[in-house]
Amino acid sequence: MPDDAAVLDPVRPAFRALAGSIVPEAASLGDAGWRALEGVVEEALAKRPPGMRRQLAVFIRVLDWLPLFRWGRRFRRLDAARRERFLRGVQNARVFLVRRGFWGLRTLVFMGYYARPTAYAEVGYGARLRGWLEHPDAPPGAREATAAEAGAAPDAAPDRERGS
Repeated sequence: MPDDAAVLDPVRPAFRALAGSIVPEAASLGDAGWRALEGVVEEALAKRPPGMRRQLAVFIRVLDWLPLFRWGRRFRRLDAARRERFLRGVQNARVFLVRRGFWGLRTLVFMGYYARPTAYAEVGYGARLRGWLEHPDAPPGAREATAAEAGAAPDAAPDRERGS
């Protein structure tokens, strides 16, 4: 694979099967959702050395083919229960490199799924500049305690942070 080629292109069906098993909600993504997830992953991988990108592609291929020896089917053709059992075994494998590879893949899948802008709304994420104190569900006592620690009245705390 050339250094500038997308890592997931040659292993896309296996990656999607793995991602859909790691984050079950991902299995219901449409084309746009998958493109967004894979775009986040590809962007993160673009910053990695070419050797590491090749290793990931090989690891995805290995994970796709390994179940063939036990169940006579590739990973992407397994039912949900067998996929889960297989991934649990990989996650807890005795070989450290296998475990580390799986946890790296799992991290990429989580990052790709939850970094999509549409996922923010799905999980109720609403980041605010001043954090929890600006959130509508923040308890009033927390605002008062934070303002007291800062040595100001609760209403004055936001003004102090802006520098006015």
